Amino acid sequence: MNEESTAQEQPMLEAAALTKRYEDGVLAVDNVSFTVMPGQIFAMLGGNGAGKTTTINLFLNFLEPTTGETRINGVVTHREPLKAKQHIAFVSENVMLYPNFTAIQNLDFFARLGGRTEYSKTDYRDVLLRVGLAEDVHHKRLKGFSKGMRQKCGIAIAMLKNAPAILLDEPTAGLDPQAGYDFIKLLGALRDEGKAILMSTHDIFRAREIADIIAIMNRGRLIMQRNAAELAGEDLEQLYLQYMAGSNSSPENNQPGAGPCSKQ
Repeated sequence: MNEESTAQEQPMLEAAALTKRYEDGVLAVDNVSFTVMPGQIFAMLGGNGAGKTTTINLFLNFLEPTTGETRINGVVTHREPLKAKQHIAFVSENVMLYPNFTAIQNLDFFARLGGRTEYSKTDYRDVLLRVGLAEDVHHKRLKGFSKGMRQKCGIAIAMLKNAPAILLDEPTAGLDPQAGYDFIKLLGALRDEGKAILMSTHDIFRAREIADIIAIMNRGRLIMQRNAAELAGEDLEQLYLQYMAGSNSSPENNQPGAGPCSKQ
């Protein structure tokens, strides 16, 4: 990614002082701010309940922020949700597709649902091959697919939308090593095409392997945000544990860049 050209571009994804407090009083996201540029992968690490999925749901307008806002290609999500969603594709941890449809039928259904009627069966075959799904299963029903195979169908559907931004919630969860490797390789190719990719993950290894920016969330706060170049030579797993320990020790440590090993 060319940093000089990126500096002249508008962020594709923005969280601006984003806060979400639920009716029961739980503060799920607490004053979170970050940007994801075109051609950039932003990985959010954190444990269960850290606020990662809530952050993604706020971008998708599944939830409305209590304060602050999310923007997609400059469009404020909760003010113009339909316009904002034109610029994003989403792949969840558990891809919800139709088990009695074949892979081709699922792609055709979701493409048409999104108003894309120009695709042919050849187009569907090509995109499934690109995501690593062998041609001999293209006409088999998804109820017999593994999680990795369903995940590949999900990313194929996202690719057919050809949106400039892709949101991923725990995309490598439950994948075997080969499927995880294939998936990360595909994300790298999409980044090279200029896609802005935001993903939540528990997978420190994969985040280190592919992300341009790595952030750590805990208790709804972004407690670390570092460029991949800044992390070169560091043990990310140990760094993660140190930040989490620091953020748990006292509330004032729950700030981006605060905690052990932070760089000011």
